[in-house]
Amino acid sequence: QVQLVESGGGLVQTGASLRLSCAASGRTFRRSMGWFRQAPGKERDFVAGITWSGSYPWYPDFVKGRFTISRDNAKNTVYLQMSSLKPEDTAVYYCAASNVNVDRATRPFEYDYWGRGTQVTVSS
Repeated sequence: QVQLVESGGGLVQTGASLRLSCAASGRTFRRSMGWFRQAPGKERDFVAGITWSGSYPWYPDFVKGRFTISRDNAKNTVYLQMSSLKPEDTAVYYCAASNVNVDRATRPFEYDYWGRGTQVTVSS
């Protein structure tokens, strides 16, 4: 089992930066991790993913160049650094862990454990 707890969300203005953290506990060894987001009335969208080694993370086009995912395996923590935030980035952001060290996973069903989310609100 893996437990995930997100933190770092908040209310910021357009153009600001924010760093989200995801603290993992339990059997975290050799798992890919990801970040998703969900706005009210919308589907849960993939935002960033990273394998156990941290090499070659992957992103959807709408966050490339603005969001960076990283992980510190010694601390069992995954980060999402977000910059140049826009109002359309407003959503609840979720951390997710897979059961395997899979590369390029972008769909929710490819992840097995989820945190409860942290709200990010970007004002215009």
